[in-house]
Parts: sequence; C-alpha cells; structure tokens
Amino acid sequence: MISLLRNLLIHTFIILLLNSQVHADDHKDSASMVLSNDGLKSVRSDSHAPIGVMGDHMHSKGEWMLSYRYMYMDMEGNRNRKNELSPEEIISSITNRFFGIPGQPANLRIVPTEMSMEMHMFGAMYAPSDWLTLMLMTMYAEKSMEHITFNGAGSERIGTFNTKSKGIGDTKITGLIRLFDNGSHHLHINAGLSLPSGSNQKRDNILAPNSIRVNVRLPYPMQLGSGTLDALPGITYTGSFNDFSWGTQYLGTFRLGSNNGYSLGDKQNSSAWVSYQWRPWISMSTRLSYSHEGKIDGIDSNIVGPVQTADPNNHGGDILNLHFGFNIAGQSGLMRSHRLTFESGIPLYRNLNGPQMETDLTITAGWQYAF
Repeated sequence: MISLLRNLLIHTFIILLLNSQVHADDHKDSASMVLSNDGLKSVRSDSHAPIGVMGDHMHSKGEWMLSYRYMYMDMEGNRNRKNELSPEEIISSITNRFFGIPGQPANLRIVPTEMSMEMHMFGAMYAPSDWLTLMLMTMYAEKSMEHITFNGAGSERIGTFNTKSKGIGDTKITGLIRLFDNGSHHLHINAGLSLPSGSNQKRDNILAPNSIRVNVRLPYPMQLGSGTLDALPGITYTGSFNDFSWGTQYLGTFRLGSNNGYSLGDKQNSSAWVSYQWRPWISMSTRLSYSHEGKIDGIDSNIVGPVQTADPNNHGGDILNLHFGFNIAGQSGLMRSHRLTFESGIPLYRNLNGPQMETDLTITAGWQYAF
C-alpha cells in the first residue's frame, strides 16, 4: 500500500505539473482565487501554508478536503546541550541512571548513532459552517535506530545492532474556529485533542554489554504513541498581498495524565513563513520553525538499560529549523482542486537535554484534494 501511494504521488505530480503549465498565464482574480481559461475559479497555489504546517487554513461551508503527507526525518550523531559528543565521550562521561540495579554498569554502554523515521499521515477536513472546520488526522510510522554496544567496563566496541518499530500512531481531532477574515487577513483558533491510538509498548532485540541478545521494551523515542490524551491548543494568522502571502502559527501539545508510569514532555511549536507566487499554479516558500519540548515526567519501569534513550531526562530541548518548499495547484480539468506540496528543513540551532540524537534533515511531501 505504501509503495502504491508513493507511485501515485509521483505520477500525479507529473500530470499536475504538465497541466498547470498550460495555464501559467491565467488572469489573477483576487488574493486567494484565480480565473482559468475555462471561466471557473481555482484556488491560488499559496492559499495554503507550507505542507509542514498543520491546521493552517479553513474551508467554506459544506467543503471537504482529503490529504496525504509523507514525512522523513534523518538523525545522526549525538549532542548534549549545544555540544556534539562522540560515542566514546558518551560512555566515559555520562552516568547510567540505573546503576545499582543488578546487571547495570555505572556508565552508559550502548550508544545510538543513527535514526530514521518515516510517517504516512492521512487527513480529512470538513466545514459544517463557514466559521468552523473540523480536521481528523491519523498516521502510520516506521522507525529505525542503529546502535554501538561497548563492553562492560572499557571502551571496546563489541558490536552493532538495529532496532525497529512500526504501526499506527496517535490520532488527532481538531476544530478550527474562525475569528476574523476580510479576504487579505485571516485569524483562527486551533483547538484539538490527540487520542492515544499509538502503542507505547513496542519491543525488539538488543545486543547487551555482555554480548547476549535480549528482547526488551524499546526506549521512548522508538515508541509510536504518547500513551496519553493530549490537548492541542493553538492560533493561526495568515495574510496576502499581490503575489506574496505569509503567516504565523503557535501550536501546543499538553499531556493530560500519564500511562505506564510516565508522560512525555509538553511541546510548544511556533512557525513563521512567507511565500511568493511565481504563477497561479506554483509558489515557493521559506519558513522558520521553533520548538520547545520538556523532559519526560516519570518513568516506565520496563524501560531500563545502559543507553541514553532509556533516561527520561535525556529528552526534549530547543530547536530552530529553516525550511524551503513549494506548492503546486491544479487549475483546470481533472487536476482542478488537487495540489502537490514539498518542504525540506535543516537545523539552525539546537540546545538539547542530552545526550540525545540530533536531527539533521526533515522532508515532507503531500497531496491535497478539496471538493
């Protein structure tokens, strides 16, 4: 199914690109609409925010939108606060918080070196009225993490291993409530809940410092869901003038309760972006995003080991990212109301509650269809 969706996205992109070029010189009708050669109005390519922004726009009464997003995240290397750390520095300088439990060494003995994550997000939006748009999003995630295992006391590398987890993630239900809209400026509230549909009890085999392969509950970053009901408050502003559009958004994630003895840290995310519409069918964007995430509160008694990812204190921090992207919107025929989007992001600043893995690259691509 995943390969079919990827192929569909690629083929739709080619068709949409060829179709849109035919109408590249269509007349502009307003800040958010264009008039195509067949006399029907189509949405401008920059009427939606970059694909990495969720819940950025609303719909007219009775309108639906279906969407698919593919997100890839690549992580390599480790960092404590602002400083990069080698695996050898981690095992020699970081204390194992589980020291004292039988079989647990005084220092960390297992170090993650690389992690990749793929997410397939499926969404639907419906507007029961002009002032309210409802949004539902679910996802399927695949995670993979590479590790180095050192011997029980020294700095000898005894081997490497990989852990994986995959499955359904948490489900988000959100209402977008319009506060103001005059055609050029728009403001709405984001009010949602994240339902704990993703597992936080995934297991896999690891290579222990005594050279034995054992099956354990995976550390927190490899789990698929928060395990808790989460509140998702936020506010979004967008504006446009001629060929430019812009926006800013704040979204929070606040954990309500705990599960398996812990709750993930609260998150606060802010974005600001500007887009330029080269033609009605294509726009380019740049975006700054800032995120702050707290440490894990509590501990899962089944997540124990001489690895940094098992320590609730080694999670969260502050990250500033720079993103570049484009939106392509079909203007006529079968491609009207379809849009394809892409955005990639790189870090500008990282201050992590480490040691923990550092994100080097994010890529998001998507398809949206309104009717």
